[in-house]
Amino acid sequence: MTRRSPSAPESRCIALEGRELDYLLRRSHRRTFSLHVDERGVRVNAPVAAPLGEIEGFMRQHEAWLVERLERHAQLAHRVRFEPVDGATLPVLGRPCRLRLVAGVRRSEWSGDVDGAELLKLPSSGDVPKRLVAALKARAITRFTGRVEEYCLRLGVPMPAVRVSSARTRWGSCSSSSGIRLHWRLIHLRPELSDYVVAHEVAHLVEMNHSPRFWSVVQALCPGWRTLRAELREAGRELPMIDTGSEAPAGDA
Repeated sequence: MTRRSPSAPESRCIALEGRELDYLLRRSHRRTFSLHVDERGVRVNAPVAAPLGEIEGFMRQHEAWLVERLERHAQLAHRVRFEPVDGATLPVLGRPCRLRLVAGVRRSEWSGDVDGAELLKLPSSGDVPKRLVAALKARAITRFTGRVEEYCLRLGVPMPAVRVSSARTRWGSCSSSSGIRLHWRLIHLRPELSDYVVAHEVAHLVEMNHSPRFWSVVQALCPGWRTLRAELREAGRELPMIDTGSEAPAGDA
């Protein structure tokens, strides 16, 4: 029996939810299907011998996910990128924070401004967006670690390692081996929203599932979690675009 060889990527079109969707099909000596959606469009990876009907059947099984991801990328394409220039403002803990780019400053400095707004001073030289992200991540890990510690004390469980993440799909995660990870862009949101995510992940230290018992633990830590969870689903869409690698998840915890 002759073994089929991988072919060059093939541009194809499929009808999903009443519209024509272009996608790029790649065949290789893999055993499974996969879907990828980014600023370049939709890419489908499939086994060499998979019939086209089976490939497109797989796509239709994930139709809702595909459409949601495409709509999200379309929204991002129309958003204005945040320019970290002197005097620009962005949200930190739900309140405006003003940037000051100062010559001679060697590292980020947080303080209050004369009008009561928060102030972040950054060196005016070098890669300012990179320095801004680093400052926000440092602020995030300090706050999140404190909140995790408080919730752990309330539950009487050991304090795990706490790290910040840049995950594309999740605001937070909890693992028995690596501890708790929280998306650094939560630092933009008002404290109640990030506290819900912290409570969600700390609750997993007691119940590593999403059973009724898990949600009862979340309820004990964060009584308003249902409202906050719904708000969080939209919160990521409103955050400033700092750079292409810093987008926040669009879902909830």
